[in-house]
Amino acid sequence: MTERPLSPEVAARVKQARALFDSVPAEEMVQSVSRLLDLAPDEAPDEFIFPALPNTSRARIFGGQVVAQSLMATARTVEPDKQIHSLHAYFLRGGQETAPLHFRVHRDFDGRSFSNRRVVVRQEGKVIFNLTASFQTPDPGLAHQVPMPDLLPPEMCWDFTDFIAVGTNMDDRLLHQMARPRPFEMRSFRPAPKEKATQHYQWFRLRGSIGDDPLLNRAFLSFASDMGLLSSSMLPHGLNWTTPGLFSTSLDHAMWFHNDVRVDDWFVYVMDSGWTGNSRGINHGYIYNREGTLIASVVQEGLLRYKPAA
Repeated sequence: MTERPLSPEVAARVKQARALFDSVPAEEMVQSVSRLLDLAPDEAPDEFIFPALPNTSRARIFGGQVVAQSLMATARTVEPDKQIHSLHAYFLRGGQETAPLHFRVHRDFDGRSFSNRRVVVRQEGKVIFNLTASFQTPDPGLAHQVPMPDLLPPEMCWDFTDFIAVGTNMDDRLLHQMARPRPFEMRSFRPAPKEKATQHYQWFRLRGSIGDDPLLNRAFLSFASDMGLLSSSMLPHGLNWTTPGLFSTSLDHAMWFHNDVRVDDWFVYVMDSGWTGNSRGINHGYIYNREGTLIASVVQEGLLRYKPAA
């Protein structure tokens, strides 16, 4: 992508953002997410615990984390030949990283081809999240897919760290929040605000390797699926995460897995929003690998409350 001329002030923010993003080594970030998915068994069968993180720099739990953790919890109760093919989740309360998470898996159904699991996540005695997951034994059949749109390759898209650093409302507090170290390298494409478009896309690549395990790769994919999707509802209104007076959060999240993926290879998240209203927005996402194979489909509804300054 053609480099945009930057003012000295913005150039300084870009430098600061890159330093923040690189402040934790890439492999260490990948390992930290892998540890998030390593749940400890609790005393009762089909119950798991994830401990508090007292030294965390984030108070609120990222939604993709609890989605991926719940996926891993349900998978521990299913025969290994069955693969996760769909999940449906509701975010009920905001979770805090400074308190333990408790996962209770319910074995709702086991058939020859399909198994269904339900997990309830509690923190300090309150239900904060629930998820239903379906697993299937691989079964070849009819096949087609929506083709990948004509997209710019990741090398021609904005480095996400640079992209957020040039935001018009990016003060130091927001910069430290948005440019924090992440497990994924990300490249973004967004249309100009004046276009009032609803579609954008973001390339992802894990900054280290987690091997070939299909379940672990799908868990990391579900972790990434909560990154940026809700912002699709903001695009046609010319808003973004840094807009003063805007409050947004995920309400529910559904995901269907179509093919295996290696998350340490580039994959692209094509996102769109078909509707906003009643302080909510619906968002759709299609995830493709670089060769154009459709890997997963995602739908998310989010809360959008906007009170512009007088």
